[in-house]
Amino acid sequence: MKITEQIKQPIAYEMELFEQKFLLSMSSKVALLNRITHYIVNRKGKQMRPMFVFLVAKMVANGQVSERTYRGASVIELIHTATLVHDDVVDDSNRRRGFFSINALWKNKIAVLIGDYLLSKGLLLSIDNNDFDLLKIISVSVKEMSEGELLQIEKARQLDITETIYYDIIRQKTATLIAACCSLGAASVKPNTSEVETMRKFGELIGMAFQIKDDLFDYGDEAIGKPTGIDIKEQKMTLPLIYALNNCSKKEKYWLINSIKNHNKDKKRVKEVIAFVKQNNGLDYAITKMKSFQEEALQILSTYPRSEYRDALELMVNYVIDRKK
Repeated sequence: MKITEQIKQPIAYEMELFEQKFLLSMSSKVALLNRITHYIVNRKGKQMRPMFVFLVAKMVANGQVSERTYRGASVIELIHTATLVHDDVVDDSNRRRGFFSINALWKNKIAVLIGDYLLSKGLLLSIDNNDFDLLKIISVSVKEMSEGELLQIEKARQLDITETIYYDIIRQKTATLIAACCSLGAASVKPNTSEVETMRKFGELIGMAFQIKDDLFDYGDEAIGKPTGIDIKEQKMTLPLIYALNNCSKKEKYWLINSIKNHNKDKKRVKEVIAFVKQNNGLDYAITKMKSFQEEALQILSTYPRSEYRDALELMVNYVIDRKK
């Protein structure tokens, strides 16, 4: 059995019901809209976000979920899907998870309108049911994702990222969404309790580890995952690179920065940068940091009684570190 299926097992019923509710939450009287939303639903990925929502809810409430849990999972998927549709327009990207993106099939104008529609459906689903606490969790997350992206763009121009700024960027850009899923799962069944914050922290730690793992793929020789050197070509400052920059001679630092700024399209030079980062322990350092985030996340889980939901979340934490793409 695939590890993702193993993780999903304790919430298989909830996930099936969620898919029906999610499709309903997108429905419209406009045929074109329904055609596009069906296309979105049928091309779903691993569904990690709703899985976090349901597993956390069931772990903190002894196997119980509520209608609020389903709504929370739907809202986070609606709003996150809206941001992805808009991202594809901004990046002029024709593919998403191996399929054509909305803008590739229906052009930019329709894609932007679909993103707006999904965003408003998400807001209304919360407002109509007075789930203001859940809406706040998600809104904070979207705000932080935008700030994180902009901070990364701003810093990439100067290449002056310290490790602290790097953590700020990934906390906002990546970790905040997983943190929102986990705190939302807790808030849906145990609103206004300390567990909402505990689970937010848990999700944030997984998100940090997840992003560092993504950074490491850029240095892998395997054909799986992202092709190597893409982050360097895009002048993205990742943890292995930041560590190498901060722990080398002035001359080497000048060569590294010059390579990334002015020679990032030169395949041979990119390979040399990758080799330099490896030789200067950039990868080892990043792996150590990633594992410390993983350990902290597992530590939080260990404070909960053993259950199939806690076991599945442990599997999820380890999957984030061990995945091959």
